[in-house]
Amino acid sequence: MADFNWLPNEFIKQKNVTEATYIQALYRIFTEDFINDPANFRGQKLALKKHPKKDNKEATFWHMITEGKDEMTRTIEYSRASKLPWVKPVILNEAKTEVKVWENIRKSETRIVLWLEQKDYVVVLAKRKGYILPWTAYPVTYSHTRDKLLKEYTAYIKQKTPR
Repeated sequence: MADFNWLPNEFIKQKNVTEATYIQALYRIFTEDFINDPANFRGQKLALKKHPKKDNKEATFWHMITEGKDEMTRTIEYSRASKLPWVKPVILNEAKTEVKVWENIRKSETRIVLWLEQKDYVVVLAKRKGYILPWTAYPVTYSHTRDKLLKEYTAYIKQKTPR
């Protein structure tokens, strides 16, 4: 089993805390990790997808803690939100063997997938000209999703391997 001592604890909502208070606390974590102290990924600056803003919070933030098709009606997903403190450490530790990293095309855009297979957690970055956008992050909860990720990773590695 890999050593994940670089991964912080999840930030789990306590029963006596309102959803609004929890979201504000999550946003403080997000602000510290991505606004006050932005990181780089492989030497490229991390920027944020700011729009559409909701409650004066960036779209990137909402994508990391909510789920749903429509940007403005996504709902909080607590197992996803609790892992928000993991996003930046996964990005910063992408070279560790426990992080599987590959590129793929999603909706005609190049995405970089960082998968903590042993923790069933994925961080997705969007490649742009001259910078990288943290796009979303989510726990892998279905075996078919796990199978799809493994298939993508295997195909990417196979194509990258010299013959």
